[in-house]
Amino acid sequence: MPGGWVPVDALLQGMKRIAQPVSVEELHKIIEESDKKRFTLSDDGTLIRAAQGHSIEVDLGLEAIGPPTTLFHGTVPSNLDSIFADGLKPGRRQQVHLSADPETAEKVGQRHGKPVVLRIDTGAMHKFGHQFFRADNGVWLTDTVPVEFIGF
Repeated sequence: MPGGWVPVDALLQGMKRIAQPVSVEELHKIIEESDKKRFTLSDDGTLIRAAQGHSIEVDLGLEAIGPPTTLFHGTVPSNLDSIFADGLKPGRRQQVHLSADPETAEKVGQRHGKPVVLRIDTGAMHKFGHQFFRADNGVWLTDTVPVEFIGF
């Protein structure tokens, strides 16, 4: 389906087929209690999709919007040489993920070790024509972040 949507009924049937049955109530609880708010339900509750983080091309139908002046990116020290040589790139994802606050970025970085939080001059990036999108769960997305916009 367009926009990465999947019928909830089809998801639940698929989970049952692989011997991992989930009820509608359990699915809603998983979505509600997820700290990353990774999944979005349609307004009528019949469709579900990942809010961001896709490894395949998915058009989420998000409109470009102006970002805050500064956003943040959580990483680990072992990635810094590459980041300061080539900038932030999406890797296996479709876009680079940025956080609205340093605390969230730190949590993201902690998944891979001792975190480092980078400050991204998104106001300047936007002035230079870079587009930004905000996913349903509040994660900011952009195609790349050139080195000159990255600092501590």
